[in-house]
Amino acid sequence: MGDHLINMYSDTVTKPTAAMRQAIANADVGDDMSGEDPTVNRLEALMCKILGKEASVFACSGTQSNQMAVRTHCEPGDELLIAESGHIACSEAGGPAALSGVTCRTLPSYRGTLDRPGLEGKVRVEDQHLCRTKLVCVENPTNGGGGFPYPIEQLQRVGEWARSEGVKVHMDGARLFNAVVATSVSAEEICQHVDTVSICFSKGLGCPMGSILAGSTEDIYAARRARKLFGGALRQSGVVAAAAIYAMEHNVERLQEDHDNAHTFANGISDIEGIKVNPNEIETNLVFFDIDPDLGTAAQLKAQLYENGLKVSGSGRQRLRAVAHLDVSHEDVVKATAIVRNCVEAGFSDRVAAVTGPYAQG
Repeated sequence: MGDHLINMYSDTVTKPTAAMRQAIANADVGDDMSGEDPTVNRLEALMCKILGKEASVFACSGTQSNQMAVRTHCEPGDELLIAESGHIACSEAGGPAALSGVTCRTLPSYRGTLDRPGLEGKVRVEDQHLCRTKLVCVENPTNGGGGFPYPIEQLQRVGEWARSEGVKVHMDGARLFNAVVATSVSAEEICQHVDTVSICFSKGLGCPMGSILAGSTEDIYAARRARKLFGGALRQSGVVAAAAIYAMEHNVERLQEDHDNAHTFANGISDIEGIKVNPNEIETNLVFFDIDPDLGTAAQLKAQLYENGLKVSGSGRQRLRAVAHLDVSHEDVVKATAIVRNCVEAGFSDRVAAVTGPYAQG
């Protein structure tokens, strides 16, 4: 593998910087469960201002905050509508069903996004035989859809449709600030079209953990109860909230560097024979690329890349994903491109790859 592993598995692998660690060390803390942690309170107030919402609640992870939203908007026996590649439906361990008794109805989508024409007629009529359609979940930017940010006009159409049908909208905004940077549309403008939004601080923003759920005062009151129910009640969590505050103050604008690096990587591998990727579709920090079956499988190439110093994630039998983040430099991306080229040209189909874990990734 060499002395240096270029880890493009996910933007969840980042390590806190020295300055972020200092912010953690200096955090003023209290009992968050009692509303007495000043750093958590400061973070929640900050995120309300940025997102244009009345209230927010700190959570351990993006999955937890998403499931808190599902529990807030739905009751057992209800259903939510979501794109077929949506993280809440595909990569949260069946949480809606297991935790809240909620069914996920997956819908065809364009790059993981929903639009009004695809939602029309999907709300079930009131009937004792049918589950009730209570929620539509959007992911912005999409993960399985390739890091695609919602056009603001499309998101507006979804919100207008939901209001007309009496359905709530939750946004899985795990990488929302990647969408903000990519589209130059403010987080507040984006979030005015949804009822609740979750933000994951441990992805592109570089924190060790933590998420936030924001919405109306009434919804967040219910979400706090769900947090308790799901085992997420926190005590002196200001040590983690301090990292999130630091990230919001220092790591948002720099996301453009990750987008540029992702585009560089996609461009670099796009002319490798047997690799399929469209650099023009790279809008944030995610790069999905497909491998010609004649060359071998994604698992085989993934294993070969790892042995040569590049770690990526699997996303299907013939698809891999690479993620640019703050711990990957431009020089790393150039080296990563060369590693892919060398491994493909050398051949890898005779390898027996050890596949560890599922294809799903954060």
